[in-house]
Amino acid sequence: MDIVYHNHVAVNTNAIIVIVALFIRQDDNKSELQQRLAAELQERARQKAAGAKLPDGVDDSQYILGTKPTTSLAWVWAVLTIVVVGLVIWLTILSSAG
Repeated sequence: MDIVYHNHVAVNTNAIIVIVALFIRQDDNKSELQQRLAAELQERARQKAAGAKLPDGVDDSQYILGTKPTTSLAWVWAVLTIVVVGLVIWLTILSSAG
């Protein structure tokens, strides 16, 4: 049984090596058009990456000058919103049932 197991492993290893070799050989046969397109796409990607230095594309922070930070009572507005939405749903169910 050990010999069959070892042969099985060797066959699988050889098949994997053949598949990898075929895959690598496939990359070697690129046409001139494919190589030009790949180079062009790489250049576009480099240009796009170089132009995106700022995450949001804003050069300065003048747009944020007139804003205020969130107060400590923001949770009250969240609870109030949830209560109002719940009340509207409850009244809708109550009016459709009766």
